[in-house]
Formats: sequence, structure tokens, C-alpha cells
Amino acid sequence: MSLLHPDPSQPATVHAAALPWDPSPAAGVYRKRIERTGDEVARLTSLVRYAPGSRFPEHVHGGGEEYLVLDGTFSDAGGDHGVGSYVRNGVGSAHAPWTDDGCVILVKLWWMHADERSSHVVDTRTARWQPVPEGERLVVHAGDHDHTELWRLSEGAALDLPGGFELFVIDGTLVAEGETLDAWTWMRRPAPQPVQVCATAAATVYVKRDHLATPPPLPG
Repeated sequence: MSLLHPDPSQPATVHAAALPWDPSPAAGVYRKRIERTGDEVARLTSLVRYAPGSRFPEHVHGGGEEYLVLDGTFSDAGGDHGVGSYVRNGVGSAHAPWTDDGCVILVKLWWMHADERSSHVVDTRTARWQPVPEGERLVVHAGDHDHTELWRLSEGAALDLPGGFELFVIDGTLVAEGETLDAWTWMRRPAPQPVQVCATAAATVYVKRDHLATPPPLPG
């Protein structure tokens, strides 16, 4: 079994921009693995890059799939999902995705529980963001097992995150616990104490919480 930061009860930070792109079983599809427990079927968080014209064979999401399009357009039978599209495909869903022009997505697999079978799409470019003192906030999923939101932080803004979260810096720069978090940095902090993140430059951040204490069973 391949392990990479597998224990959700332990803190971890990954500067994914510095990681190499590893080939996947599909031609033209490459991955940067951020966290992983399992082999080809695994509970994981990763970045996936599709070259123009590439596709991935049809597959079933036995533990669900969640992704955010960071660049380009990612397509499947459900439509074309452009930059900023947040998509949840529930447990048992299936698709055969492709891209015409190329794309990069942030993906989480096998992080859904058996009762999470519904799917939905949020176009964060056209959704109504909530103005907050730190900038803007958009809730993209609020369920029984996790809460996921995006933040647009103004330069100099400080955000206090409750313990038990992970974040991914989509763009911009943060500082947390004395460490600089540039674009494509992933941080997991399961401990109950809050963590303050400060935007040294305007930043867009993905934040997920309430899921680390009771993760779903591992695949297989």
C-alpha cells in the first residue's frame, strides 16, 4: 500500500508546486500526489493535469469524488466545467472525463461516506459570494460529514480557522505558524486549537473542515 501523509490525525504541509508531475495510467494525464493511502484505488488528495485532447477511461467513484478546476476546462457527460467549477460526484457515481484544451484540477477521492450519494456543481465565478471583513466567502458544500468553502482574502487580512481543517492555496500568498504558503500549498491541521492565516498578498483559499476526526473507511 502506498502511503503519503496517510494519517488524518497528524498535521502536514505540502508545497505542491515544487512536486514533479508523475504519469498516470492514462496517456496525457499527470498527477502530483499530496496525501495518499492505497494503491491505484486510494483515499487521496492530488493535483491532476490533463494535456489538451486527453481523456481518462470510464471509472466508478467507489468513495466519491470532489474536485475544483484550477485551470482550463474539464469535461464529462455532465457538461463542461471551467475554471472555478467545484464538483462533487457522490459515492457510486461514474464518468469518463476528457478535456479539449487542457486543464488542472484539485481532486479528493474516497473522502465521502456511504450515505453521500448526491452530486452537485457550483460555478464559483457566477455564485454570490458573501462579503466578510476578511474579503469574501463562498460555502460550496455543507453536509453531515464536512464543510467546504472558498475564501477570497484581501491583502493583509487575518483569518482565524478553527482546529480540524485542511486548506489549499489556489492563488496568492499566506503566512501561517511562521511559514509562507504560496500558491498550490496544502496544509492539514487536525488539532483542536485554532490557526491564524494571514494574507501577505490577496489570496484565494479552499478550506475544508469537520472531516478529519471521523474519516470514511479506507478503500478495499
